[in-house]
Amino acid sequence: MEKRFGAILILLTNKTSVSRINELLSTYSEIILGRQGIPLRDKGINMISLLIEGATDQINALTGKIGRLDGVEVKSILSKYKEDRYVDG
Repeated sequence: MEKRFGAILILLTNKTSVSRINELLSTYSEIILGRQGIPLRDKGINMISLLIEGATDQINALTGKIGRLDGVEVKSILSKYKEDRYVDG
């Protein structure tokens, strides 16, 4: 299984989806290297950026589930770098 590095940007315009996003991020925490949340209160939106490392299938599953939530936009970018196997520790 090949491993990829990338980033995911999540834009929330509906606060009712926040708890579900947090559940999904917790479920997929093994591929999340870093997370930053930025509330843009004057605009009524929140942004979450994620640095990720995982199999393409895992990354696509996470972004697909997030993208189906109400009031949420998600974009991902994956590096060309591929690691052919998972290395522990």
